[in-house]
Amino acid sequence: MTLPAYTDHGGPGPAVVLLHSFLMDGRMFAPQLPALDGFRCITIDERGHGGTPASGPFDYWDVAQDVLAVLDHLGVSRASVVGTSQGGFVALRMALLAPDRVSALAVLGTSAAAEDPAVAAGYRAVLDAWVTGGAPPEVLDGVATICFGAFEVGEWKQRWASVAPDQLTLTMTALVDRDAVLDRAGEITCPALVLHGTADLAYPVERAAELASALPGAEPPVVVEGGAHFLSYTHADEVNPHLARFLKAHA
Repeated sequence: MTLPAYTDHGGPGPAVVLLHSFLMDGRMFAPQLPALDGFRCITIDERGHGGTPASGPFDYWDVAQDVLAVLDHLGVSRASVVGTSQGGFVALRMALLAPDRVSALAVLGTSAAAEDPAVAAGYRAVLDAWVTGGAPPEVLDGVATICFGAFEVGEWKQRWASVAPDQLTLTMTALVDRDAVLDRAGEITCPALVLHGTADLAYPVERAAELASALPGAEPPVVVEGGAHFLSYTHADEVNPHLARFLKAHA
């Protein structure tokens, strides 16, 4: 298989894999790298994002296997995994596929449930509008609001306005058609940390509460007041101390 694009940022400590959100790439975690100095941080561009094109239909189990292949390539037998939104979907599946390789799990703004059918229909409508008419400004604005809240993301809009329609179709399909893993969360016994923002417009805080309750090794969920969906990116100052503390204790 062809490995996804990745960056091994080095560091003398335990390995930490950082998995980005939908419509982002490994650069999403630039705000975390200084706070995790000392760990061996590895950022990965997931299928259809950044430097990793998608060549056909895939699901998040496939992406989890991609990440495990990168760890194999790097000779990393165990790592902590941090995932925001889509990255959380992948992280949960990694922990189910290879529990002996995930030493700790931290997920932000994510859900273990399948996509709500009404929300999925709305996302498909966005996809249709985007693919047939390019990226209408109002569509980009709407997606940006869902993902970033009031955070300024002009550069992000410019980058994703020209995304290839086939890549967007493949990545959006993986997002809206994903299976639920909440009923299997009890199999994930490693230490876990769940963070969520009160202003998350994609998933309500209840998703964090149900996931933390289902993970046997989870701490009480951390709720960031006013936090947006892409929480690690928009509210790094609030998130980083929790991540650093958790990883220092469990990585």
